[in-house]
Amino acid sequence: MIADKAPPQVLIDVSGVGYEVDVPMSTFCALPALGERVTLLTHLVVREDAQLLYGFLSAPERAAFRELIKVSGIGPRTALAVLSGLNVADLAGAVSRQEGARLQKVPGIGKKTAERLLLELKGKLGEELVAPAGAMVALDAAQADIVQALIALGYSDKDAALALKKLPAGVGVSEGIKLALRALG
Repeated sequence: MIADKAPPQVLIDVSGVGYEVDVPMSTFCALPALGERVTLLTHLVVREDAQLLYGFLSAPERAAFRELIKVSGIGPRTALAVLSGLNVADLAGAVSRQEGARLQKVPGIGKKTAERLLLELKGKLGEELVAPAGAMVALDAAQADIVQALIALGYSDKDAALALKKLPAGVGVSEGIKLALRALG
């Protein structure tokens, strides 16, 4: 059961034992209310000075986390930042299309780190996560940012895509988010 929530940590009560679990914002925003039951897939990192637990709501998210931390120079905190800034499908798509600029939008990811991620993750994130060609119209940068903001606020990919369709062409990011929230509300 969820005992406490304070981004990026969640305190999970398991039969009277509290576990502090770090989660990406995509998981944090989708968690139920305090006192509700939740099942998280976890990854334990054991270091000399600490044992850290990371939690995820979906298996693809945990698998992506595990692939990210295998990349040289990417630790668990950076991997969480990447998964907080991009959902797994977007990350897989960015890697398959070699979109370094998309990865650089994540705080803490510079040009060299983005290039390293593209190189080392190529073919490792599962092509089933990438939308087939033509399944979705290519988004411009503003539209992609609007969708990511809606997902970060806890809306599903489907809801974000529906809200995006209702927006006028060429709308800016901040105005687009406001209009999308009104459409979803």
